[in-house]
Amino acid sequence: MSDSPRLLAIDLGLRTGFAFYSDSGLLLRYGSRHFGSTAQLRRAAASLLDGHKDLEVLAIEGGGDVALPWLRESERRGLQTVQVHAERWRTRLLLPRDRRNGDRAKRQAGVVARRIIEWSRAPKPTSLRHDAAEAILVGFWAVVELGWISSVPPGIARG
Repeated sequence: MSDSPRLLAIDLGLRTGFAFYSDSGLLLRYGSRHFGSTAQLRRAAASLLDGHKDLEVLAIEGGGDVALPWLRESERRGLQTVQVHAERWRTRLLLPRDRRNGDRAKRQAGVVARRIIEWSRAPKPTSLRHDAAEAILVGFWAVVELGWISSVPPGIARG
């Protein structure tokens, strides 16, 4: 096991959330960046991946035009790509009552993301944007799906 990032999770958009995970399933760092255009997003996808030679997996939520730069860079680097829609990871990590509408799901994603931050002993945020929170959850869903951790630890996805 390593403390270097092995998985990068992305919540797609011009406002992009990102989260790096170790191969032991621990969240290492996370954040959010705003890109003013798809050209800036394209350059950022390459530069965000450049600094992490040990990456094995790119997990992204969503699709469309904003996914293309990430998918191209992932393929060019030979990364395993896991693409998921919000409904799928939300089913695993959020209670049914918290999935009734998008606003409620985004709020609850922040609550669960903070639990993952605490469980991982990652740096605590002063504020946590919903795109960063969702990237944390996409990444956590991916490390469980990939078997890097055997299951969702007790207390993370509870109501």
